[in-house]
Amino acid sequence: MRSMIPNNTSSSANYDADSSSVGESVAPSLAPTFSPLYQQIKGLITQSLQSGEWKPGELIPSEMELATRFKVSQGTVRKAIDELSAENLVVRRQGKGTFVATHHEAKSQFRFLRLVPDNGERNHPENRILEVKRVRAPAEVARRLEMKSGETVVFIKRVQSFGGVPTILEELWLPGVIFKGLTMERLNEYKGPMYALFESEFGTHMIRAEEELRAVNADQDIAQSLGIEVGQALLSVERISFTYGDKAVELRRGLYLTNAHHYRNELS
Repeated sequence: MRSMIPNNTSSSANYDADSSSVGESVAPSLAPTFSPLYQQIKGLITQSLQSGEWKPGELIPSEMELATRFKVSQGTVRKAIDELSAENLVVRRQGKGTFVATHHEAKSQFRFLRLVPDNGERNHPENRILEVKRVRAPAEVARRLEMKSGETVVFIKRVQSFGGVPTILEELWLPGVIFKGLTMERLNEYKGPMYALFESEFGTHMIRAEEELRAVNADQDIAQSLGIEVGQALLSVERISFTYGDKAVELRRGLYLTNAHHYRNELS
Protein backbone atom coordinates (compact mmCIF):
# COMPACT_ATOMS: atom_id res chain seq x y z
CA MET A 1 0.00 0.00 0.00
CA ARG A 2 1.38 3.43 -0.84
CA SER A 3 2.08 5.95 1.90
CA MET A 4 -0.91 7.87 3.15
CA ILE A 5 1.09 11.08 3.72
CA PRO A 6 -0.62 13.91 1.79
CA ASN A 7 1.42 15.47 -0.98
CA ASN A 8 0.57 19.04 0.05
CA THR A 9 0.89 19.50 2.85
CA SER A 10 2.13 38.05 26.70
CA SER A 11 3.06 38.34 29.06
CA SER A 12 0.44 39.50 31.61
CA ALA A 13 0.58 42.63 33.75
CA ASN A 14 -1.76 41.09 36.32
CA TYR A 15 -0.27 39.62 39.46
CA ASP A 16 -1.43 37.13 42.03
CA ALA A 17 -2.10 38.19 45.60
CA ASP A 18 1.24 36.60 46.54
CA SER A 19 4.61 38.02 45.70
CA SER A 20 5.41 38.09 41.96
CA SER A 21 8.30 35.67 42.43
CA VAL A 22 8.51 32.25 44.04
CA GLY A 23 10.56 31.52 47.18
CA GLU A 24 14.31 31.14 47.31
CA SER A 25 14.12 27.47 46.35
CA VAL A 26 13.10 28.45 42.81
CA ALA A 27 15.79 29.34 40.30
CA PRO A 28 15.24 32.72 38.58
CA SER A 29 15.10 31.02 35.15
CA LEU A 30 12.08 29.05 36.34
CA ALA A 31 10.18 32.10 37.63
CA PRO A 32 9.54 34.66 34.88
CA THR A 33 9.20 38.11 36.41
CA PHE A 34 6.13 39.20 34.47
CA SER A 35 4.18 35.95 34.63
CA PRO A 36 1.29 35.60 37.13
CA LEU A 37 2.49 33.64 40.11
CA TYR A 38 0.05 30.77 39.69
CA GLN A 39 1.38 30.26 36.16
CA GLN A 40 4.92 30.10 37.55
CA ILE A 41 3.76 27.40 39.97
CA LYS A 42 1.96 25.60 37.15
CA GLY A 43 5.22 25.58 35.19
CA LEU A 44 7.15 24.18 38.13
CA ILE A 45 4.62 21.42 38.71
CA THR A 46 4.71 20.61 35.00
CA GLN A 47 8.50 20.33 35.16
CA SER A 48 8.15 17.82 37.99
CA LEU A 49 5.69 15.83 35.88
CA GLN A 50 8.02 15.94 32.90
CA SER A 51 11.04 14.85 34.93
CA GLY A 52 9.14 11.87 36.32
CA GLU A 53 9.19 13.03 39.93
CA TRP A 54 5.54 11.96 40.00
CA LYS A 55 4.73 9.13 37.62
CA PRO A 56 1.47 8.72 35.64
CA GLY A 57 -1.26 7.49 37.96
CA GLU A 58 0.58 8.56 41.12
CA LEU A 59 -0.75 10.90 43.79
CA ILE A 60 0.99 14.28 43.79
CA PRO A 61 1.60 16.24 47.03
CA SER A 62 -1.37 18.05 48.54
CA GLU A 63 -2.04 21.71 47.84
CA MET A 64 -0.78 22.54 51.33
CA GLU A 65 2.44 20.59 50.79
CA LEU A 66 3.03 22.26 47.44
CA ALA A 67 2.31 25.68 48.94
CA THR A 68 4.97 25.03 51.58
CA ARG A 69 7.42 23.74 48.98
CA PHE A 70 7.06 26.78 46.72
CA LYS A 71 6.51 29.33 49.55
CA VAL A 72 3.20 30.58 48.13
CA SER A 73 -0.40 30.51 49.29
CA GLN A 74 -2.58 27.43 48.99
CA GLY A 75 -4.94 29.43 46.77
CA THR A 76 -2.15 30.05 44.28
CA VAL A 77 -1.39 26.33 44.12
CA ARG A 78 -5.09 25.56 43.71
CA LYS A 79 -5.35 27.92 40.74
CA ALA A 80 -2.33 26.29 39.12
CA ILE A 81 -3.78 22.82 39.59
CA ASP A 82 -7.13 24.00 38.22
CA GLU A 83 -5.40 24.78 34.93
CA LEU A 84 -3.42 21.55 34.92
CA SER A 85 -6.65 19.65 35.48
CA ALA A 86 -8.39 21.51 32.65
CA GLU A 87 -5.49 20.52 30.39
CA ASN A 88 -5.80 16.84 31.43
CA LEU A 89 -2.34 16.74 32.97
CA VAL A 90 -3.69 15.87 36.41
CA VAL A 91 -6.95 14.39 37.67
CA ARG A 92 -8.72 15.41 40.86
CA ARG A 93 -10.50 12.68 42.80
CA GLN A 94 -12.92 13.73 45.50
CA GLY A 95 -11.64 12.79 48.94
CA LYS A 96 -8.46 11.20 47.53
CA GLY A 97 -6.37 14.02 46.15
CA THR A 98 -4.84 14.94 42.80
CA PHE A 99 -3.23 12.31 40.59
CA VAL A 100 -1.01 12.46 37.51
CA ALA A 101 -3.18 11.74 34.48
CA THR A 102 -2.56 8.41 32.77
CA HIS A 103 -3.75 6.80 29.54
CA HIS A 104 -4.43 3.65 31.55
CA GLU A 105 -7.53 5.27 33.08
CA ALA A 106 -10.77 4.15 31.46
CA LYS A 107 -12.08 7.67 30.92
CA SER A 108 -8.83 8.71 29.22
CA GLN A 109 -8.83 5.89 26.69
CA PHE A 110 -11.32 7.63 24.38
CA ARG A 111 -9.82 11.10 24.74
CA PHE A 112 -7.86 10.85 21.49
CA LEU A 113 -10.35 8.61 19.67
CA ARG A 114 -13.17 10.83 18.47
CA LEU A 115 -14.92 8.24 16.35
CA VAL A 116 -18.25 7.49 18.04
CA PRO A 117 -20.82 4.83 17.06
CA ASP A 118 -24.09 6.28 15.81
CA ASN A 119 -25.90 4.26 18.49
CA GLY A 120 -23.79 5.95 21.17
CA GLU A 121 -22.40 2.73 22.67
CA ARG A 122 -18.63 3.11 22.71
CA ASN A 123 -16.52 -0.02 22.53
CA HIS A 124 -12.80 -0.57 22.44
CA PRO A 125 -11.55 -1.46 18.95
CA GLU A 126 -9.83 -4.70 18.07
CA ASN A 127 -6.38 -4.09 16.57
CA ARG A 128 -4.72 -5.93 13.72
CA ILE A 129 -1.11 -4.86 13.21
CA LEU A 130 -0.20 -5.06 9.54
CA GLU A 131 3.36 -3.75 9.61
CA VAL A 132 6.02 -2.41 11.97
CA LYS A 133 9.42 -1.35 10.71
CA ARG A 134 12.23 1.14 11.29
CA VAL A 135 12.78 3.41 8.30
CA ARG A 136 14.41 6.70 7.41
CA ALA A 137 11.95 9.54 7.90
CA PRO A 138 10.52 10.88 4.63
CA ALA A 139 10.99 14.63 4.32
CA GLU A 140 7.36 15.45 5.12
CA VAL A 141 7.30 13.19 8.19
CA ALA A 142 10.57 14.67 9.44
CA ARG A 143 9.22 18.19 8.99
CA ARG A 144 6.02 17.47 10.90
CA LEU A 145 7.92 15.78 13.74
CA GLU A 146 10.62 18.48 13.75
CA MET A 147 13.31 15.94 12.94
CA LYS A 148 16.12 15.92 10.42
CA SER A 149 15.25 14.29 7.12
CA GLY A 150 16.59 10.76 7.08
CA GLU A 151 16.52 10.24 10.84
CA THR A 152 15.07 6.91 11.94
CA VAL A 153 11.36 6.60 12.64
CA VAL A 154 9.21 3.63 13.62
CA PHE A 155 6.46 3.10 11.06
CA ILE A 156 3.30 1.25 12.12
CA LYS A 157 0.30 0.30 10.02
CA ARG A 158 -2.80 -1.23 11.57
CA VAL A 159 -6.51 -1.82 11.09
CA GLN A 160 -8.95 -1.19 13.93
CA SER A 161 -12.29 -2.99 13.92
CA PHE A 162 -15.47 -2.45 15.88
CA GLY A 163 -17.74 -5.46 16.32
CA GLY A 164 -15.65 -7.34 13.79
CA VAL A 165 -16.06 -4.62 11.13
CA PRO A 166 -12.81 -3.02 9.89
CA THR A 167 -13.37 0.70 10.45
CA ILE A 168 -10.04 2.54 10.75
CA LEU A 169 -6.87 2.13 8.70
CA GLU A 170 -3.96 3.93 10.38
CA GLU A 171 -0.35 4.74 9.63
CA LEU A 172 1.88 6.07 12.42
CA TRP A 173 5.40 7.51 12.44
CA LEU A 174 7.27 7.73 15.77
CA PRO A 175 10.80 9.04 16.49
CA GLY A 176 13.10 6.04 16.49
CA VAL A 177 15.34 7.38 19.27
CA ILE A 178 12.38 7.44 21.68
CA PHE A 179 10.70 4.22 20.65
CA LYS A 180 13.63 1.83 20.56
CA GLY A 181 12.45 -1.75 20.98
CA LEU A 182 8.92 -1.15 19.73
CA THR A 183 8.15 -4.21 17.60
CA MET A 184 5.16 -5.94 16.07
CA GLU A 185 5.50 -8.69 18.68
CA ARG A 186 5.26 -6.18 21.53
CA LEU A 187 2.26 -4.43 19.99
CA ASN A 188 0.49 -7.75 19.50
CA GLU A 189 1.22 -8.81 23.09
CA TYR A 190 -0.09 -5.58 24.59
CA LYS A 191 -3.87 -5.54 24.95
CA GLY A 192 -4.42 -2.00 26.24
CA PRO A 193 -4.47 1.36 24.46
CA MET A 194 -1.38 2.15 22.42
CA TYR A 195 -0.85 5.46 24.23
CA ALA A 196 -0.81 3.59 27.55
CA LEU A 197 1.99 1.39 26.18
CA PHE A 198 3.92 4.45 25.03
CA GLU A 199 3.51 5.93 28.51
CA SER A 200 4.48 2.91 30.60
CA GLU A 201 7.26 1.41 28.46
CA PHE A 202 8.72 4.36 26.57
CA GLY A 203 8.17 7.18 29.06
CA THR A 204 6.19 9.23 26.57
CA HIS A 205 2.88 10.70 27.76
CA MET A 206 0.71 12.23 25.05
CA ILE A 207 -0.50 15.61 26.32
CA ARG A 208 -2.34 17.12 23.39
CA ALA A 209 -2.86 16.74 19.66
CA GLU A 210 -3.59 18.77 16.57
CA GLU A 211 -5.80 17.23 13.89
CA GLU A 212 -6.68 18.04 10.30
CA LEU A 213 -9.77 16.47 8.71
CA ARG A 214 -10.67 16.05 5.06
CA ALA A 215 -12.88 13.83 2.93
CA VAL A 216 -11.18 11.26 0.68
CA ASN A 217 -12.12 8.25 -1.42
CA ALA A 218 -10.68 4.77 -1.01
CA ASP A 219 -8.22 3.59 -3.63
CA GLN A 220 -7.73 -0.10 -4.37
CA ASP A 221 -5.18 -0.76 -1.61
CA ILE A 222 -7.21 1.06 1.04
CA ALA A 223 -10.41 -0.65 -0.09
CA GLN A 224 -8.74 -4.04 0.21
CA SER A 225 -7.45 -3.31 3.72
CA LEU A 226 -10.88 -2.22 4.96
CA GLY A 227 -12.94 -4.64 2.89
CA ILE A 228 -14.89 -1.89 1.13
CA GLU A 229 -15.56 -0.76 -2.44
CA VAL A 230 -13.05 1.32 -4.35
CA GLY A 231 -14.22 4.93 -4.22
CA GLN A 232 -15.95 4.56 -0.84
CA ALA A 233 -16.07 7.89 0.99
CA LEU A 234 -13.78 8.03 4.04
CA LEU A 235 -12.85 10.60 6.67
CA SER A 236 -9.12 11.28 6.73
CA VAL A 237 -7.84 12.41 10.14
CA GLU A 238 -4.21 13.48 10.32
CA ARG A 239 -2.85 14.03 13.83
CA ILE A 240 0.33 15.31 15.40
CA SER A 241 0.57 14.37 19.09
CA PHE A 242 2.71 16.25 21.59
CA THR A 243 4.28 15.36 24.92
CA TYR A 244 5.63 17.68 27.64
CA GLY A 245 7.47 20.73 26.36
CA ASP A 246 5.20 20.77 23.30
CA LYS A 247 7.47 18.23 21.62
CA ALA A 248 5.93 16.45 18.64
CA VAL A 249 6.34 12.69 19.12
CA GLU A 250 3.80 11.11 16.77
CA LEU A 251 2.44 11.68 13.28
CA ARG A 252 -0.65 9.60 12.63
CA ARG A 253 -3.03 9.43 9.71
CA GLY A 254 -6.24 7.48 10.03
CA LEU A 255 -8.83 6.72 7.37
CA TYR A 256 -12.23 6.33 9.04
CA LEU A 257 -15.21 4.44 7.64
CA THR A 258 -18.27 6.38 8.81
CA ASN A 259 -21.14 4.12 7.73
CA ALA A 260 -22.03 3.49 11.37
CA HIS A 261 -19.81 6.05 13.13
CA HIS A 262 -19.30 9.79 13.27
CA TYR A 263 -16.50 12.10 14.38
CA ARG A 264 -17.37 13.96 17.59
CA ASN A 265 -15.57 16.86 19.22
CA GLU A 266 -16.58 19.05 22.12
CA LEU A 267 -15.87 22.76 21.84
CA SER A 268 -15.63 25.05 24.86
